[in-house]
Amino acid sequence: MSKKIPVIQIDPGTQKLEVYGKSKGVTTTDLYASRTKIYAKKVTGLFQKIRKFSLWMLIASYFSICWISINGQQIVHFDLPARQFHIFGITFWPQEFVLLSLLLIICAFGLFFVTTLFGRIWCGYTCPQTSWTFIYMWIEEKVEGSRNQRIKLDKADFSIQKLAKKVTKHVLWLFVAFGTGLTFVGYFYPVRELVPDLFTLNVTDGWSLFWIGFFTLATYINAGWLREQVCMYMCPYARFQSVMFDENTLVVSYDADRGDPRGSRKRNTDYKDKDLGDCIDCNLCVQVCPTGIDIRDGLQYECIGCALCIDACDSIMDKMKYPPGLISYTTEKKLEGKESRILRPKSVAYAVVLSLMICSFAYSIITRVPLELDVIKDRGALYQLTGLGKIENSYILKIMNMSDHNMEFEISVEGIESLHITTQTQVSVKSGEVYILPTSIEADPEKMKTNHYTIEFTVQALNEELSATSESRFLGTAD
Repeated sequence: MSKKIPVIQIDPGTQKLEVYGKSKGVTTTDLYASRTKIYAKKVTGLFQKIRKFSLWMLIASYFSICWISINGQQIVHFDLPARQFHIFGITFWPQEFVLLSLLLIICAFGLFFVTTLFGRIWCGYTCPQTSWTFIYMWIEEKVEGSRNQRIKLDKADFSIQKLAKKVTKHVLWLFVAFGTGLTFVGYFYPVRELVPDLFTLNVTDGWSLFWIGFFTLATYINAGWLREQVCMYMCPYARFQSVMFDENTLVVSYDADRGDPRGSRKRNTDYKDKDLGDCIDCNLCVQVCPTGIDIRDGLQYECIGCALCIDACDSIMDKMKYPPGLISYTTEKKLEGKESRILRPKSVAYAVVLSLMICSFAYSIITRVPLELDVIKDRGALYQLTGLGKIENSYILKIMNMSDHNMEFEISVEGIESLHITTQTQVSVKSGEVYILPTSIEADPEKMKTNHYTIEFTVQALNEELSATSESRFLGTAD
């Protein structure tokens, strides 16, 4: 008898999901369930120390970098009106979008490479959502107390003390959210001007106020209210990470062979006689998890790899005088008792491609010339004869000065004997300016052997070793 595919039917009246199995009857579950608030318990340990350091460093960098200036220029400033992107002393322009694209691709491949080796370590130690949720949970613990105290406070009847704690927590949350929004806008609007203008009510740019308010609200909702919901339902990384996982990927895992069967027991008792594993079923690994999962159920997409459950479990193993590592960073092969390999075709391929892209980006930055020349030939007339019998072609030169100061340039052209420019040959171009210069050049038809030549325009900076070239075509008649 062939197997039948189970039929899934949704009852629109009750919003229930009914699954009709082969012989199990009907299973009814809710399609939608309200969020169950997670009360994460504080834990200490090696991985928590590393995580705390990385998150605080990320947060400190975010709030401080926009205030660092060199010669009056923010080291990171995305000046959209001026179309200038100042990043650590280098000014990029929209014409150099390919460099920005390459940088983003490098970041993506770097994330893929790290995920292939270490799983979701990015999520647990450096993700902005994790960082700001960490701040909010830290504030919540300082104001409302430990996990048990927070649970007790939420279940308690209304009181002035409860109201005071809740108001204090949310005020501090909003303060952090406002600082986050203000700092974010400070990367696009000079922060040393933005802050005084904002607090003196002199901000005339409505978009600045809008984005400060937008990111204030987004931070408050995401880190204060949604928290793990962002990781579980909004972040796409949680959905496609499994594509990069394999049996050699290092992930947080529970050793079921060692831990099961689970059960409580007294310390210093021979639990092996009771056919028990090392797991005492204390559920501390669940209580410390910021996404509220039970790692003992196996690898789950909700796991962000923060390793808090490892620290929690190791603390219990230490108290019970059991070996640590019941929950650990390990691989599927190690759990099966096989040898695990870091170097494998996938990781090597990612490493090679990533190295090539980094070298390419570094070479592009080192050899980058902050000057660009674009030559456009006049298509209205292919060529014309002057009164002196010379052949004249017209062009439009676009000179872009991508340096951080004004410069003087000399324009020249070569490609045909006797070729020369009949218009202006020296120009002054301001920093960031695209200078448009109509230009005409002449050639003696007696020197021309064909009807068309490839010529090369050169823009040379005066008093500096800086130049740019661009090719075009010169058309005429050969005598």
